[in-house]
Amino acid sequence: MKQRQAYCKTKAHEKLLGLSRAPFDLRGEGSLQQNGRLLNYISTSQYFSLHYWTQRVNDEVLAGLQELADECDFVGQFKEMKAGEVMNKIVGVESESRQVLHTACRDIFVKEPCNQSATLQASVELEKLKTFLEDIDSGQIGNERGESFHTLIHVGIGGSDLGPRSIYEALKIYAQEGKEVFFISNVDPDDAAAVLNRVDLQRCLVSIVSKSGTTLETLTNETIIRESFSKKGLDPAKHFIAVTGKGSPLDDPGNYLKSFYMFDYIGGRYSSTSMVGLTTLGFSLGYDQAVQFLRGASSVDYEAEERNIRKNPALLLALLGIWNHSYLHCPTLAVLPYSQALHRFPAHLQQCDMESNGKSIDRNGQTITYKSGPVVWGEPGTNGQHAFYQLLHQGTEIVPVEFIGFKQSQFKKDVEVQKTTSQQKLLANMLAQAVAMACGQESNNPNKYFAGNRPSSMLIADRLTPEAMGALLALYEAKIVFQGFAWNINSFDQEGVQLGKVLATQFLVNIHTKEQKDKGLHQEILKITGIV
Repeated sequence: MKQRQAYCKTKAHEKLLGLSRAPFDLRGEGSLQQNGRLLNYISTSQYFSLHYWTQRVNDEVLAGLQELADECDFVGQFKEMKAGEVMNKIVGVESESRQVLHTACRDIFVKEPCNQSATLQASVELEKLKTFLEDIDSGQIGNERGESFHTLIHVGIGGSDLGPRSIYEALKIYAQEGKEVFFISNVDPDDAAAVLNRVDLQRCLVSIVSKSGTTLETLTNETIIRESFSKKGLDPAKHFIAVTGKGSPLDDPGNYLKSFYMFDYIGGRYSSTSMVGLTTLGFSLGYDQAVQFLRGASSVDYEAEERNIRKNPALLLALLGIWNHSYLHCPTLAVLPYSQALHRFPAHLQQCDMESNGKSIDRNGQTITYKSGPVVWGEPGTNGQHAFYQLLHQGTEIVPVEFIGFKQSQFKKDVEVQKTTSQQKLLANMLAQAVAMACGQESNNPNKYFAGNRPSSMLIADRLTPEAMGALLALYEAKIVFQGFAWNINSFDQEGVQLGKVLATQFLVNIHTKEQKDKGLHQEILKITGIV
C-alpha cells in the first residue's frame, strides 16, 4: 500500500479552509435559484439522482473539493481496492493486513472483473446457491416428511445481521409467495423466543452466519434454536445451513445441511452482497431477483471510478460530508429515508459508517489530530417530522441531512385525497423539509424564527426495486470508503469492538464461578448490581 496523505495535508485544504469561513448562504427565497443552481447541482447515475442545491457549497467550493479528490487520489485508491490491493492495513503495527474485495461479489457482469480470483470464488458460491434454491423449489431438499421449506431464520449479529435485515425489509414486497424470513441477532433470549413462537419449525430452514464460526452471541442463539428443534423430535442437521469461513467450526457436514463460504477479504459490514446476504435474499426473493440486486450494486462500483466529482454521486456525497464534518464542524449526520421499506437502512449505515470510520489513528499508526467519522443516525420520514425534526430546524446543533426518496411507491396502491396521492404527499414533505432547513424563516416572534443554513442532500430514484436497493447500498459503501481515504484511516478493521468482548468474557467467568472468593473488580460489580 502506497503512502497516503490525509485531506488536511493537501494544497486544496488551505483553499477549502478559507472558503469555509464564509460558506454559501442558503437563506432567502432567491438563494436556491441563483445561476441555475437547482438544475446545475444535480449528479445523475443509472438509478439515483443526487440533488445537492441545499448544501452550503458553490462552484468555488466544488472546485476545491475536486482538487482535494485529485490530490488524495480517491478514485485511484478505490480502483486499487477493487483490484486487490491490501487496504485493510496499518503500517508499522499489527493489523489484519487483508485485501478489501466486497465489490468482487458483484463484479460478475463483465468479461474481465477487477479481481478475477475473488470474483471466481463469488461465482462458485453463487452457483452453489442457485442449485440449492432449485433443489428447495423442486422438492429435492425438504423436511423429514417431504414437505418444502417456506420459512428461513437468519441468525447473525452486527454485519451478519444489520445489512441483510435492512435489505430484506426493503425488498420483502418482492418475496416469492409463501416465503418468509425472520431474524435473530440479540443474545437476549427473548429475541430468539419471540421468533420461535411464531414459526413452524417443521417447515423452517435456519441460516447460521458467522465468518469465524466462534461468535458467542450467534452460537448461543444457535444452541437455543437447536434445542427447540430437538424438543419437537426434529433433526437440526436437516434444517440448518451455515454461512461461514471455509474450515471454520461451522463448516461441518455432520451438523449442517449445506455450507456457503464467506472470505477474509470481505468485512462483515460490507458483506451483504456476499453469501451473508444472498442466502437470505435468494430464499425470499428468488435467485433472479437476488442477481438483479447484485447488478444494481455493480453499476455503482463502476460509476464510482469517475474522477469528475459532479458525475460521481458516491464521491460527491462523500466530499459534501467531508465539507460539512471536517470544515463546517458538524459532528453528526442524519440519514432520513422517505420510504417505510427503508426503516432499518439507517441502522445498517450506523454500523457500516461508524465501525469503518470511527478511528483515531491513521494508516501509518499515528494518532490523528483532526476529526474522523461523524455520528450517523436516522429514521424514516414522515414519522421523524413528528419526533426529532424540531432539533433539526431550531436546535443549537447543526445536523446535515441525507434524504432518500422515490417517485413511485413499491406497491403502487395509492389513493388521491385533496387532489394528491399519498406518494406525492410523502415527496412534498421531503422537499419541504430540505427547503425549510436551507432557507429558514424570518419572524418578529423568536419562537417562530428559523435560522436556516441547515445543509442537506436528496437521493431520488424512480422506485425501490432490487436493482435500486443494490445501487443504494453500494453508493453508501463507496461513500464511506472515500471518506476513510480522506481521513487517511483504515476503514476495514474494528478493534473498537474487541475490548468489550474481552471484559464480557471475564464477567462471564465470574458468573460461572460465583462461589469463588475473588474480591476483584468484576466480582464486586456483579454483586453490587445483583447479577450474582
